[in-house]
Amino acid sequence: MTKPENAPEPITNKDLLKSWFRWWWANEVPHTYDRMLAPAFCFGMIPALKKLYKDKAMLAESFQRHLMFFNTQAVWGGGTLTGVSISLEEARAKALHEGRPEEAVDVTMINNTKIGLMGPLAGIGDAIDSGTVQYIFIAIFLPFAKAGNGLGAVLPFLCFALSTFIYGFFFTKMGYNLGRGAAKEIMTGAKMKSVINALGVLGLFMMGIMAAQYVDVSSTLEFTINQKEFVIQDILDSILPGLLPLLTVLALYLFFDKKGLKITKGMIILTVSLIILAAIGIL
Repeated sequence: MTKPENAPEPITNKDLLKSWFRWWWANEVPHTYDRMLAPAFCFGMIPALKKLYKDKAMLAESFQRHLMFFNTQAVWGGGTLTGVSISLEEARAKALHEGRPEEAVDVTMINNTKIGLMGPLAGIGDAIDSGTVQYIFIAIFLPFAKAGNGLGAVLPFLCFALSTFIYGFFFTKMGYNLGRGAAKEIMTGAKMKSVINALGVLGLFMMGIMAAQYVDVSSTLEFTINQKEFVIQDILDSILPGLLPLLTVLALYLFFDKKGLKITKGMIILTVSLIILAAIGIL
């Protein structure tokens, strides 16, 4: 057993919050091509590692471990793996201090856990945060922007940042409490699946609202049969209000689905198509 003054200090919620905040704040700042986000991850781990390893050599080794290549989504991946890594490091530090090196968590396990989970967690996080949550906030505050209110540009960013910080800390605590099992809970847990499904439905709902309110496509086509005038737009509205905006959005969706997210090309094709349809009197 090592000296009592070298004993690891208990990890508290305050320590987890500090580590999470440092990672959340700096995750894209010290970005390098050879290590990607590892410098930021190590920066986030430093407060916890200093409480766990009082020996300078062991502390330096722990820093080096978390400076190895690391790349994941900031919240779902970074938050969870911050908690998991602190949990594994704490178990290792305690075993080494108590003279049980054979029971200590192997450094290879710590590294492999991060490497093995950073990809799957990033996939979930990118789809939920970048593909759903941020657009929900944009949709909510789009009327402000349309009215010329500058808050429409600022509030989506602030709300997104605040929300990701809050549930990112939840993932950090879950990662710490569940250890390596946290990733399984996120990817296969019933509650988390329900949350992901609910966010997906809400995202689709908000996209439908945006399409109906802000995509303005209507037909000017009219014709007369037996001295009775028929207005195509009125007929379409009687069938399904907003049908043409919906078809426009679906056409873009199918284009992106088949050709990839080529936004510029999609907008050019859409613009040219609408100009042609307007020129021949259909729109």
